Amino acid sequence: MHEMKLNDDPFKRIKEGTKTVELRLNDEKRQLVKKGDLIEFTNRETLEKITTEVVDLYKYPSFAELYKHIDPLVMGYDAGDVVDPKDMEQYYNKEEEEKYGVVGIKLILKK
Repeated sequence: MHEMKLNDDPFKRIKEGTKTVELRLNDEKRQLVKKGDLIEFTNRETLEKITTEVVDLYKYPSFAELYKHIDPLVMGYDAGDVVDPKDMEQYYNKEEEEKYGVVGIKLILKK
């Protein structure tokens, strides 16, 4: 099982089932993730844990490319939000993105 941390808002959205694609840098850790794997997410604020199953992986060279192909609602945006791949710069810098590429991890919540 893979372990990842999440901020409170995306954690709640995955738990509610409104966010079904988690966006990450496709670094060494994420390159190990395969369809059918389990990911345990820990809420950074509350330390609550949820378990999800990986149902698909969407790999792109950049967040800009990924954003062209994935519905913003499943990535955790609300209808009417301004959707901008630059939002991911608060987590990852351009050098990392260019080195590794990015991945959208399609998830289902395990009960």
